[in-house]
Amino acid sequence: MRMMSPERAFVTGFFFSRWSTMTIRPTDTLFALVDGNAFYVSCERVFNPRLRGRPVVVLSNNDGCVVARSDEAKALGIPMGTPYFKIRQSFEKVGGLALSSNYTLYADLSSRMMEVIGQYSDRQEVYSIDESFIEWSGCRHFDQDRIAAQLRRQVSRWTGIPVGIGIGQTKTLAKLANRLAKKHPDFSAGGICNLAAHSAHATDNYLAQIPVGDVWGIGSRWSARLEGLGIRTALDLSQADPSWIRKHFTFVLEKSAWELRGVSCLPIEEAPPPKQQIISSRSFGKLVTDLPALRQSVSSYTARAAEKLRRQHSETRTLTVFINTPSFQISEPQYHPSITMRMAKPSQDTRILTRFALRGLERIYKEGYRYQKAGVMLLDLAPAEQGQSSLLDYDDASTGWDRMRLMEVMDRINRAMGRETLWTAAQGLTRVERDDSWRMKRGTLSPAYTTRWNQLLEVRAC
Repeated sequence: MRMMSPERAFVTGFFFSRWSTMTIRPTDTLFALVDGNAFYVSCERVFNPRLRGRPVVVLSNNDGCVVARSDEAKALGIPMGTPYFKIRQSFEKVGGLALSSNYTLYADLSSRMMEVIGQYSDRQEVYSIDESFIEWSGCRHFDQDRIAAQLRRQVSRWTGIPVGIGIGQTKTLAKLANRLAKKHPDFSAGGICNLAAHSAHATDNYLAQIPVGDVWGIGSRWSARLEGLGIRTALDLSQADPSWIRKHFTFVLEKSAWELRGVSCLPIEEAPPPKQQIISSRSFGKLVTDLPALRQSVSSYTARAAEKLRRQHSETRTLTVFINTPSFQISEPQYHPSITMRMAKPSQDTRILTRFALRGLERIYKEGYRYQKAGVMLLDLAPAEQGQSSLLDYDDASTGWDRMRLMEVMDRINRAMGRETLWTAAQGLTRVERDDSWRMKRGTLSPAYTTRWNQLLEVRAC
């Protein structure tokens, strides 16, 4: 990797001093990105070894499109995002198997994988369900490749998930190294690519092969503009004048250019900032016409959104409810209403939010339509401790402290025993009475092996 002169480093440090997140890291600090290989498929194979060596795909909501592929499925030329109905016949003819998304299983195995990865650094950023950055300081004093190999073996042994590891002087380079470990075996060893150990010439050769649109954080719009200006590869971007990039684009793209040069501008985010809005919605397994089924769906989505709200210790005073008919079925009458409800006092209580959501639903619901989707959006989020009191309070006999404790107990039980172990009456008084016609279609759903007692894997003696 090219090193900057002291004069250039001083100018860079001065320029970046305006932003606290833009700091030049010491040269003995490296970043590693640990990424689960075909994560959803790998999770399924942990508890079903018969899937190994077989073409497997995992489908999106309502068993719609392909969102994960095993190596065997990739070898068949199945593209990501393709509607499954288009390939179903040919895929099953060669022994392929399609599975419904088991988000409960994936989230639990992700949590276990991240816990193992976190043992290898005191600075970790969980970037997505299957990706985690870690930072290594003082890395000159240990063998990074040996430690990475040990990490990879431990994740596989403790969780059953195979991972690839990319190592670089910045997060952007670690991301590219991770890609290299997966797609260019000649640049990696045993699923590990350490760009910091390669020569500057070798790294430049690799950057020259990467389209600029494949650089982390660069979307299609920026990619088209950059290519039109002659910046077609990651190497071109790394060699571009940062001040020119700042003038014609944004500080975000300028950070990417510096990162490709080996100057760290993106620190580890150990505590991601809370979301500014929370959306909970799903398409139904089949079209819904009656209000009771819509009430149950909206109540369930509100409960999930409220749980996420409490998890980040926030409250909301604004809630939007929407319902939609199928937009792509032109034979269906179209109706896409929404309504925003504003509460006098911010809350994170599932019962209160559900009450307002159902009021909104009843105002926008119309008979004679077949609905495909419903959802709830929480807006105006603020830290719970900053909630402003009001002279107008809800007609609830319990105090705010009682409500908080009740929600805390409910969340704790649902985390330990599985989602919807406890639920509100608006979601259906009993499981028998609940109308599941609105729920997602998941015809090939695997068991929740790790989160439900009645779905634990059974081992029988021969």
